[in-house]
Amino acid sequence: MRIHLALPMLLVTGLLAACTSLQPDPGAAGRAGAAAGVCQADAVAWAVGQPANEEVLARVWRESGAGLVRPIAPGQAVTRDFRRDRLNIHIDRSNVITAIDCG
Repeated sequence: MRIHLALPMLLVTGLLAACTSLQPDPGAAGRAGAAAGVCQADAVAWAVGQPANEEVLARVWRESGAGLVRPIAPGQAVTRDFRRDRLNIHIDRSNVITAIDCG
């Protein structure tokens, strides 16, 4: 009898956990840039023209202070919502970074 009650509870718990998301720390007032999770595209302008490999993207993410990184391929559909903690990395067909911006 207990398994009939426990199984649905486990299922509901799993579904609710799937709906949660981790967000970067918004930071305290007066904290700037990386400490607050705010994207700083100008800090990683050096990456334009670099290959979009794992090493470069990881360094760009660390140095930008962004909470999220979104690589964007040519013709890829993306949402138009603005997120101050998201770094957009535009990549061409040769897997080279062509532009970096926030949003």
